[in-house]
Amino acid sequence: MKKLFGTDGIRAVAGQSPLDAATVYAIGLALAKILSRATPNPRILVGPPRVLLGMDTRESSDWIAATLTAGLTTGGATVESAGVITTPAVAHLTHTHGFATGIVISASHNPWQDNGIKLFGPDGYKLPDATELAIEEEIFTQLAASTIPPQQLTPPHVNDADRAEYVRFLLAAVPGLSLDGHRIVVDCANGASSSVAPQLFAGLGGEVIITHASPNGRNINEHCGALHASVVAREVVNHKASIGITFDGDADRALFADEHGNVVNGDAVLLLAGRDLQARGLLANSTVVATTMSNMGLEAALKSSGIKMLRAPVGDKYVLEQMLATGAALGGEQSGHILFSGRSTTGDGLLTALLLLDILHRSGQTLAQLTADLKTFPQVIVNVKVREKKPLDSIPTVAAAIAAAEVALADSGRVVIRYSGTEALARVMIEAESESLMQFHADTIANAIRAEIGL
Repeated sequence: MKKLFGTDGIRAVAGQSPLDAATVYAIGLALAKILSRATPNPRILVGPPRVLLGMDTRESSDWIAATLTAGLTTGGATVESAGVITTPAVAHLTHTHGFATGIVISASHNPWQDNGIKLFGPDGYKLPDATELAIEEEIFTQLAASTIPPQQLTPPHVNDADRAEYVRFLLAAVPGLSLDGHRIVVDCANGASSSVAPQLFAGLGGEVIITHASPNGRNINEHCGALHASVVAREVVNHKASIGITFDGDADRALFADEHGNVVNGDAVLLLAGRDLQARGLLANSTVVATTMSNMGLEAALKSSGIKMLRAPVGDKYVLEQMLATGAALGGEQSGHILFSGRSTTGDGLLTALLLLDILHRSGQTLAQLTADLKTFPQVIVNVKVREKKPLDSIPTVAAAIAAAEVALADSGRVVIRYSGTEALARVMIEAESESLMQFHADTIANAIRAEIGL
């Protein structure tokens, strides 16, 4: 059972365990030691382990980067920084340039006070659970030895060419894409995409309105970005734009708004991308991998196009695992993490945006037109703050409320209750044909959880 790593790396309030200075230093030291002991890998250049580091715009990212670098270099690794850059950029550059691992300092959609550490292997994929568990054991070994970070910290060397290389990679994915005749709103969430999106969209034509691209260390995700997709939706209407695009803090996911100001989530993107790949003979096994949170309406719409939908646990790493196991070419989450096999090794919001724009460009249709037949079941998600993540089936009142909902909804809905892998939350998702039943059971289960383990 992992104690530090959640579904997307280590995440906590910056400065507090496990993101206090001593633990961050121990993480760097532990990782360097594990990399030094690793079996030689043909992907990795010979010599001391080389580590690529990237970060988002939080004010804590700099000191975490410097402290992590101190641990890594003390352990015998060399560190190169790409500076402020997106998570998928680090994944891409790691496997392209033979780094032993890639590290991203980011807490994604979380508020600015939080931060996190995500790890990628030399193949550009997120590490499997077993590897993360082994790293945890080494971290605890280092902590037990009372390792103390040096008082004088040296920031890692920044390679400014990394960002430009990543932009070239993205543009190469959509040759011939033109935005001429279109006005587009792009919300960068005051996060990592602020350093990439302006350069990326500059050469594609059209009129691109970049918003929330002025990070100050504390405004990441603040009333903007994918966490607040209604913001870009309003901007689309205000600017009479063709489409809106909004990213989260580290830009590994994207959400959209159509020309009428309606938010378009990852389910709709999976439908459009799945149909497009199917029409071009590129959808392996006519299969799309979604998650337990994806709407039943997506499953029905894909089925009408002869496409089978598989469900994986929530977390893009688990979607990817099922894609690799089944040979699927496309997978993703309702939240906007979309994975295109052969194009990326992790969710990439900027790549998703370009590929969706390319679908619109080639089809000659608008986003609203292409998603018109996606009829979604009413769905509600209630987040309950919890003080501990006790197994829900071990709490009688909660288990009884869940069982009652499953019986009442039967074949006319779905009940998915799970803990967040990145926050101290229980997520209650109910989907049903009846909105009143949906809300009743969501509230009943949420109240039961709140009464037993809520904050």
